[in-house]
Amino acid sequence: MATHPEVLWAQRSSESDATKNIVYLTVNLPDINPATLEYELTATTISVKAKAGTSTAKDYEFSLELFGEVIPEESKKSLTSRSLSVVLRKKELGIAYWPRLTKNKNKTPFIKTNFDKWVDEDEQDGVAVDEDPTGGMDMEGLGGMGGLGGMGGMGGMPGMGGMGGMDFEKMMASMGGAGSAAGATGSPGDDEEIGGDDSDDDGPPPLEDLEAAAA
Repeated sequence: MATHPEVLWAQRSSESDATKNIVYLTVNLPDINPATLEYELTATTISVKAKAGTSTAKDYEFSLELFGEVIPEESKKSLTSRSLSVVLRKKELGIAYWPRLTKNKNKTPFIKTNFDKWVDEDEQDGVAVDEDPTGGMDMEGLGGMGGLGGMGGMGGMPGMGGMGGMDFEKMMASMGGAGSAAGATGSPGDDEEIGGDDSDDDGPPPLEDLEAAAA
């Protein structure tokens, strides 16, 4: 039995500008097999079917009757390895938002608000409308953003091992082996002195001892 994929949605509305009268849809399908994608959009419905997954591919499918009519030939879609993104062009111009994505009033658990793109109806003036389904971002080119390897050679940032080849241990050793940030700056911490009271270093011998030894 096919599983419903997660569908995120947001919208914009306009009574005069068709390019600002749209619905954003993001269908999350990680590791989708592009060859299996079946996508159909009509004036009143949208349906998606595909296989996705790495070790064991699963069947995903859904079909929705939209709240209002759209213009299929003026709508756009884009597929990445993680999702299918769609921008639907609403047919009827109007300042009012659709009250929901579907014509059916029943709760649909797999449909959720896309808060990254959502703007309240009374706050949408002046907000740029993005008609690029992918938001201008090549998700495949990011390599999953796993370790952010390459950001100036930070190497995942555990010890900031890159940063121009800086080695903090060697730096500390060259500064006299100070074992704290206070020692590195040459000033004590808030509640202790460098070396403390238990230091074995009593300083140089008195001057008279040096003179006696020389004699």
